Amino acid sequence: MAISEQDVQTALQDVVDPNTGKDLVATRSVKNLKVSGADVSLEIELGYPGKSQFEPLKQLVGAKLRALPGVGNVSVNVRSRIVSHAVQRGVKLVPGVKNIIAVASAKGGVGKSTTAVNLALALAAEGASVGMLDADIYGPSQPTMLGITGRPESRDGKSLEPMEGHGIQAISIGFLIDVDTPMVWRGPMVTQALEQLLKDTRWRDLDYLVVDLPPGTGDIQLTLAQKVPVTGAVIVTTPQDIALIDARKGLKMFEKVGIPILGVVENMSIHICSNCGHEEPIFGAGGAERMCKDYGTEFLGALPLDIRIREQADSGKPTVVSDPDGRIAEIYRRIARRVAVKVGELQKDMTAKFPNIVVQNT
Repeated sequence: MAISEQDVQTALQDVVDPNTGKDLVATRSVKNLKVSGADVSLEIELGYPGKSQFEPLKQLVGAKLRALPGVGNVSVNVRSRIVSHAVQRGVKLVPGVKNIIAVASAKGGVGKSTTAVNLALALAAEGASVGMLDADIYGPSQPTMLGITGRPESRDGKSLEPMEGHGIQAISIGFLIDVDTPMVWRGPMVTQALEQLLKDTRWRDLDYLVVDLPPGTGDIQLTLAQKVPVTGAVIVTTPQDIALIDARKGLKMFEKVGIPILGVVENMSIHICSNCGHEEPIFGAGGAERMCKDYGTEFLGALPLDIRIREQADSGKPTVVSDPDGRIAEIYRRIARRVAVKVGELQKDMTAKFPNIVVQNT
């Protein structure tokens, strides 16, 4: 009995991508399907970076198709394709950047910058081209966390070349000032600095630009909402009630300005004793999950309060690069894939599809 394309499509409706929770046909991931006699070849195109997922998905699809009666050789290729997604109305995309992900906390001291850098490195580890914009003008920490020293180059005297660390492009006010120099600036100067860092940097073909925001809901966050094309925001909090009060404010702020919430990360979720391995929820338990239920947003994952996360970030080699096969790096990569999946489900940006209309006298 000859096999048909419809037989293959029907079989693939039973193959669920564990990262999206949807079958491959529903997500339109099946491309270039060819049936020649008993032989089947196809490609699976993921809308998120998932290098670590290519082989498991290939095996899953291959096993499903080989189980069909009458099937001969099966050839499956899995790849990722990241596209630009829609942003706030009236805000233009930044050249060389497809998607901007804002990482915010509304409260200081919850590990937002550490989460942001590991999120960026995890996206890069999964095969994406990633940049990091350190928007914390008063307290830039990304130069230290990425282990980058020196000053950025300017080839034309106007724009800056991004610095590089662990395979990601980065820019920060910390590259332009001495470590001990305080930024004694009023709000307008700070927001202008943020805009210049973003728009005067020659980003090179980024799939994602991760923006590490300062705590609070002030000038920088408003500038980001009004002038920076943000695809979506990730909120970082701890389980503690005090942190959650501010995290809720941050979430509501993004909702008000029309920026989609991609989800919430709970940092310092559980303390792991470095001597005996005993686990204890010293900041409380389940706070971020309750917040997500209240606001109908996704709980992206929980990270432990582990001394190694702090030590590795301070040394300039964050967890995802210093211990890539460890349990914590796997949590960061899982969160990164979910963030990328959520971005992939948003409305695509179509501005590049439309021609520019020019009205002239004829």
